[in-house]
Amino acid sequence: MSDAPGRPAQMLCILWPAFLMAGVLEMLVFAVVDPANLQWFGASPVELQPTTVYSVAFLLFWLVISIASGLTQFLANPEAH
Repeated sequence: MSDAPGRPAQMLCILWPAFLMAGVLEMLVFAVVDPANLQWFGASPVELQPTTVYSVAFLLFWLVISIASGLTQFLANPEAH
């Protein structure tokens, strides 16, 4: 029997730390950036509620960090590919 963790455990090892770091990054970014003052590439202002901006930014941060963590997991396990 293999000691390697199952797929759900591997996904949790990627998604949970990414979730925590997305929260940290969210706090760092929005300590400096005011969502009410955001503009689309310097043109028109972003007409979204601050809560929506926070939510979308968090999900984007989580996605990017999860992809980076998943790629690291994939490259660190040469037997899997």
